[in-house]
Amino acid sequence: MDEPNPTLLQKVKRFYNECVRVLTVTKKPDKIEFMTIVKVSGLGMAVIGIIGFIIAMIKQLFL
Repeated sequence: MDEPNPTLLQKVKRFYNECVRVLTVTKKPDKIEFMTIVKVSGLGMAVIGIIGFIIAMIKQLFL
């Protein structure tokens, strides 16, 4: 029941193995998927910028 504390080398090996496992599972997005991600991210940044601009304008007008 009592498991010994893992050494630093064991922790590093476990971390390395987990990184390798994640990298083998992931895949590079194709061009269409990449463009969709770029569009959605850009739209999100634009919306956040517009909201910030509106808040700044309201603050400027009323304060």
